[in-house]
Amino acid sequence: MAKLNLRPLDDRVVVQPVEAETTTAGGIVLPDSAKEKPQRGTIVAVGPGKLLDNGNRGELSVAVGDTVIYGKYGGSDIEVDGQEMKILRESDILAKVL
Repeated sequence: MAKLNLRPLDDRVVVQPVEAETTTAGGIVLPDSAKEKPQRGTIVAVGPGKLLDNGNRGELSVAVGDTVIYGKYGGSDIEVDGQEMKILRESDILAKVL
């Protein structure tokens, strides 16, 4: 992926969703309308962190390149250079895949 010309604000991150499976374990091909929304993706950009009351920035616990799991309907869907992306707050991220 080319360098992303997008920098999220505060504690937001930009995630590139991983495509949902197109076939089931039994070999049934799923049409687009039956696919579940992806809940896993790779972080491609992170903001500087949330501004704290003392004026410092809170450090994010995720970084560019991390694979994360997020809520099914969390965040905002955007399109950048023809690719689907999602902007999430750090609190919308449920887990980091190790």
